Amino acid sequence: MEITEIQKIGVGLVGFGAFFLLFGMLLYMDSVLLAFGNILFLSGLAVIIGLRRTFGFFFQKPKLKGTSFFLGGIIIVLLRWPVLGMLLEIYGFINLFRSFFPIAFGFLGTLVNIPFLNTLFQKFGDTSSLV
Repeated sequence: MEITEIQKIGVGLVGFGAFFLLFGMLLYMDSVLLAFGNILFLSGLAVIIGLRRTFGFFFQKPKLKGTSFFLGGIIIVLLRWPVLGMLLEIYGFINLFRSFFPIAFGFLGTLVNIPFLNTLFQKFGDTSSLV
């Protein structure tokens, strides 16, 4: 599977969006950083998979509850209620991407097969200290 140049830009936008969301949470729910992170994340997702598929994903009938909480949380953050908005977004994100989590955790489980990480996990896993 080959990634186009436009999709690489989308991955960058999603990465910067995740960075700004994390940074906004670390700075005690700074609403400007959170709003900027949300906008970058959604625009990056639309660039990666396309507008039609993005709307198709968000507005499927079984995912409307998650979509409403996620987009409602973004609106609440934009209205400068960052704590409530982020709680709504997290709940909506979990509902939206619930089917993706087993795939992601399965991928993380395969990281043990990478030689460097395998030795690292074995090194830390074999410690017999009581602390």
